[in-house]
Amino acid sequence: MMHYCEEIFESRRRKTREVKVGSVGIGGSNPVRIQSMTTSNTRDVEATVLQVLKLEQAGCEIARLTVQGIKEAESCEAIKSALIQKGCNMPLVADIHFYPPAAMKAVEFVDKIRINPGNFADKRALFIQKDYDDHSYAQELIKIEETFTPLVEKCKLLNKALRIGTNHGSLSDRIMNRYGDTPHGMLESALEFARICRKNNYHDFVFSMKASNPLVMIEAYRLLSAKMFELNWDYPLHLGVTEAGEGEDGRIKSAMGIGSLLFDGIGDTIRVSLTEDPWAEIDPCQRIVSWAEKKLTQKNTPFVETKRNITSISKSPSVIASPLHPKGSVLIKMSKEEFSQLDLSKESDLKPDLIWIEDAEEEPFTRITPSTLEIALTSTPSFFLFSCNKGSFAHEGRRFFEFLRSNNITIPVILHFEGKDLSWEDVVIEASAECGSLLIDGLFDGICLDVKGSYLDKKNLSFAIMQAARKRTTKTEFISCPGCGRTLFDLQSVSKRIRERTSHLPGVRIAIMGCIVNGPGEMADADFGYVGSRPGKIDLYVGKQCVEKNIDFDKADERLIDLIRSHGKWVEPVIV
Repeated sequence: MMHYCEEIFESRRRKTREVKVGSVGIGGSNPVRIQSMTTSNTRDVEATVLQVLKLEQAGCEIARLTVQGIKEAESCEAIKSALIQKGCNMPLVADIHFYPPAAMKAVEFVDKIRINPGNFADKRALFIQKDYDDHSYAQELIKIEETFTPLVEKCKLLNKALRIGTNHGSLSDRIMNRYGDTPHGMLESALEFARICRKNNYHDFVFSMKASNPLVMIEAYRLLSAKMFELNWDYPLHLGVTEAGEGEDGRIKSAMGIGSLLFDGIGDTIRVSLTEDPWAEIDPCQRIVSWAEKKLTQKNTPFVETKRNITSISKSPSVIASPLHPKGSVLIKMSKEEFSQLDLSKESDLKPDLIWIEDAEEEPFTRITPSTLEIALTSTPSFFLFSCNKGSFAHEGRRFFEFLRSNNITIPVILHFEGKDLSWEDVVIEASAECGSLLIDGLFDGICLDVKGSYLDKKNLSFAIMQAARKRTTKTEFISCPGCGRTLFDLQSVSKRIRERTSHLPGVRIAIMGCIVNGPGEMADADFGYVGSRPGKIDLYVGKQCVEKNIDFDKADERLIDLIRSHGKWVEPVIV
């Protein structure tokens, strides 16, 4: 038997240096800061000021603006001045892609510059194969240093902050040819620019490592954190799942990605990127931060973690409604009365694998809590049901799995998330973060959401969490950006329209992107892409490949469906 240290410790955020963005401190002893981004045209000073004021009212602490060129950079001066006159001192960040002169101008007026290492000095990726020997690669790095150093020097002179904002969807051809379209490529892309900052003795910068896939995003941040630990660096991290989408699905992906990292003690500032109005992002941010603060002060027992192999869950008639899924099972808890009213024959294909009837005469599982782990040594149920009412679910769940592994126990485990005192909005955030952090790491074999809510709500949320964790795909997945000043069409209405017509295609991933900055790159994680290429025009993609260019906007929806159909992915919707 493995004996665990009885010492109790508090989980803590990784200690970072403080970086000041205007009057707001990131990292250090500051709380996790909340950010968002305006969707207005930055040249429209009045509209942008109005959006920033709405963000401030909602509780946003830092606002980012799109700055494509010199005119947008110059508008930042008027925006900043108008906000100060209205008593708003919220720090502003200029978002820069492709055009370094815009950064050099905007830094005079804003509090922080966000640059994308994938396109600040490099051209837009063409996803072409090219061999870079050590000499040619070194020459590319010299060009980057020549382009980036003037901005670093100006930020240092003006005492302005900078974000090295790596994005999985816009890595350079140079990086992808050497490191691949991978978290390792994202890491090296960020480090290239950080080394230039450090060479110039400039340290007021923050990293971000965003991706639309929570698994990629989590791995990239963990790699960067490990690398910084190795190098003895202490720069703050801005967390976010980019292109998360809208509604409940967008909140699930964001809470899972951001929450998993906050569980690790990683992260100093966050943004939830939704295809909704910017101020709608603030509430889920606040819920994630509130939940994380609560979890990071709870007591946990330390342990050493490895991995284990599991057996499949055997069929047990007293609770099973249908054969269990090998990639992960959904258990729904309900009363005898609720079960008597449930007609599984009328259910869609999205049926729970198990039904747990309260007060049933026989339960085929053994209940386990952090204080009763040793019960697993003498029990041989169909599966364990693991609950954790105190401490960190993620930490105690990992400790339980290490206990099972060390004792060669291969019985599957279903995670029992209890939250009957939570609002539904908090259930979505907390269940996604707590369950998702364990599912993503391949630890638990199913989930049971023991919360207030209808059978349908609990079932749909359970399957959505499983899909966001890439355990089990049961519906169409949408990748859609939140919109910004570069967006070339109404993202919210287009996203809604495409969802309504394609949401019946399980396993198909569709990306809806407002412009080409991240569009082509994010196609890597989608089967089909719908990308704004110019005003009134849409490009369609299959994976990273653009297959149709400059389609008239009013014809693009049908052409997308025709494209899906031509690749054998279309089925006619069932009309009920």
